[in-house]
Amino acid sequence: QVQLVESGGGLVQPGGSLRLSCAASGSIFSINAMGWYRQAPGKQRELVAAITSGGSTNYADSVKGRFTISRDNAKNTMYLQMNSLKPEDTAVYYCNAPRVVTTLDPYRYLEVWGQGTLVTVSS
Repeated sequence: QVQLVESGGGLVQPGGSLRLSCAASGSIFSINAMGWYRQAPGKQRELVAAITSGGSTNYADSVKGRFTISRDNAKNTMYLQMNSLKPEDTAVYYCNAPRVVTTLDPYRYLEVWGQGTLVTVSS
């Protein structure tokens, strides 16, 4: 049993900043890559940023230079620092771990999603 729980969402004015956190818990042996997705009203879910356990990162063009993804492997926690926020950043942000190896079954991996946290950018 593995869970991802997001926190840090809220209401912020354009140009402001927020820091999202994603905490993984349960029978975790290893988590390779983790990522942040978002889904705005009436739009498809999209990948915002991703990071591997080795620290390699990837960003959507729309957030490049404004958002920074990081992780603390010892704490099984991932972060998304969001600066210079725009109204189009408004969405529910989801934490994703596509390849979680558990202590209960080391011969396969699981994909795990959090339930999401709402970010609203508005004046």
